[in-house]
Amino acid sequence: MEYNDQMKNRVKRVEGQVKAILRMMEEDKDCRDVVGQMSAARNALDRAIGLVVSTNLEECIRENVEKGEDTEKLVQEAVNLLVKSR
Repeated sequence: MEYNDQMKNRVKRVEGQVKAILRMMEEDKDCRDVVGQMSAARNALDRAIGLVVSTNLEECIRENVEKGEDTEKLVQEAVNLLVKSR
């Protein structure tokens, strides 16, 4: 699978959020603010996971349909990846 710029940019954004969280901790910022930023970073990473899984699923299904193969197993694997990520 090729990871496109949109996927990479999402992960870079999360990286920036995590660095900001560390900076907040080093500056002894309020716990509520730090946890709020942690939650935002987790949500952003969840969205990045969804994008990667859905893009990969789309590519795999397209390939299997072209080959005349079943796609049920691919869909189940994608769902399992999403469930495992939570």
